[in-house]
Amino acid sequence: MTVAAAASRIAPDLIADQLLEARARTLLLVTPLTDEELHVQHDSLMSPILWDLGHIAHFEELWLTRNLDGPIEFVEMPGLYNPFEHPRSTRGALPLPGLAEVREIMDEIRGRVLARLVAADFDAANPLLRDGFVYHMVLQHEYQHDETILQTLQLKLGAPYTPLARLSPSASAGASAGASAGAAIAGRGEMVRFPGGRVEIGTDDRSAAYDNERPAHAVELAPFWIDTHPVTNHDFLVFIGAGGYDTPAYWSEAGWRWRTEGGVTAPRYWLWGDGVWTTRGMDRRGPVDPTHPVCHVSWYEAEAFARFAGKRLPTEVEWEAAASWDPATGTRRAFPWGDAPADRTLANVDQLAFGTAPIGSYPANVSPIGCHGMIGDVWEWTASDFGPWPGFESFPYREYSEVFFGSEYKVLRGGSWATRPGAIRSSFRNWDYPVRRQIFSGFRCARDA
Repeated sequence: MTVAAAASRIAPDLIADQLLEARARTLLLVTPLTDEELHVQHDSLMSPILWDLGHIAHFEELWLTRNLDGPIEFVEMPGLYNPFEHPRSTRGALPLPGLAEVREIMDEIRGRVLARLVAADFDAANPLLRDGFVYHMVLQHEYQHDETILQTLQLKLGAPYTPLARLSPSASAGASAGASAGAAIAGRGEMVRFPGGRVEIGTDDRSAAYDNERPAHAVELAPFWIDTHPVTNHDFLVFIGAGGYDTPAYWSEAGWRWRTEGGVTAPRYWLWGDGVWTTRGMDRRGPVDPTHPVCHVSWYEAEAFARFAGKRLPTEVEWEAAASWDPATGTRRAFPWGDAPADRTLANVDQLAFGTAPIGSYPANVSPIGCHGMIGDVWEWTASDFGPWPGFESFPYREYSEVFFGSEYKVLRGGSWATRPGAIRSSFRNWDYPVRRQIFSGFRCARDA
């Protein structure tokens, strides 16, 4: 495809609609909150929500106005909303403006962005504009902050957060038998075999993919087995009942130290009382549903469960191969089901379910080898440290990916119920510290063939 043909596929009015839709979702999430609730730092792990809103606006201003005028001047706007100047734990003490002022700032910046977008030249001479990359980057940035805001709302102090709108995941999927299917398979631990061989990992896409997803490259994989479904609450209840949290043999040295120092005895938000485990999702508390994937577990908990089950965590290369590679045709897919973008009918994504769905609720969400649910519901921990693919080139700034490469961070794949469709694909790589549990994280296991 020629450069001119690629540029012609970028429609400014479509990008404008996407920017407006992203902002509408952000505002929908925060509308139920008072100014005080927006100002307070609900947990030292998270920013005050007003900081997130201001950061969304200033990141947009920087990349869709300022950095398009010449050489990249900054990678984060200096000042109040710079994440490197102000680590999360300190943001509660910042002199943040109120919501009305933040909304004015957001609207003023958005007006300038939309005025400029009308005349945008998606010419290959500017790599930021080529194929609309910088607009897609800013869109994904807001999508990702929406998920961060939802993590904060789950941690919210005081009265639980009550959404303005909530959709039923199974109704979105059009799979009324989802709950019964989940009940039938919970705890079976079925696995599917990946035959190994030469597979393609990563992507060469420069329209939406981040630098850490590139380039596409071939790897040689040994055969392995991988769980057909994410580990369920039923599976994890078995682990707890068997003394999994009290058996050092299941834990790494670092994991056992974390578990004992923190007094961890169950996934975050689980509570034992009157002989039953209950859990809370936003404003809803009820018994732990055995048919749902386990959520809010750390990498250490995932590793311990895998050892208890006689398995291991998959590497991220194994995970991506199981999600996207078709051994029968020697081709890869952008998503487990094919190349159609994710939406609420295909997977439990896009936030408005405000929770996980029973295993089996999305029958189309299946990979070429038969793995279910690899997009949506819960981010899945992998065994891999976060690092560059061979041939990696930082773009458009080192601080998005490169500064985080190393053994401190573990990779998660697949997105969660809180992930917007435009911010997930089979090649997407997320990362976090192995102790983190406020994220919507679960896992599936693997073993050698």
